[in-house]
Amino acid sequence: MASKLTPHNVHNIDRGVRVVLGLGLLSLLAIGPVPGWGLAGLLGLVLLGTAALGSCPIYTVLGLSTCPIDAKTLS
Repeated sequence: MASKLTPHNVHNIDRGVRVVLGLGLLSLLAIGPVPGWGLAGLLGLVLLGTAALGSCPIYTVLGLSTCPIDAKTLS
């Protein structure tokens, strides 16, 4: 269910790309402790979280949406 705090603004293709990128970044952590990859792991978690929720806070702030369904029709 969409709300004003977390509107559904991420298309399914966008969600799939976020999952692939998120898992790719998290897989860098499995390779070994390399400086700076902790940030990549955090970014991977953020991408997976936004994919799971279907809502991107940056899209919300900028007023963007890749979702073909208008968020107003969902509420």
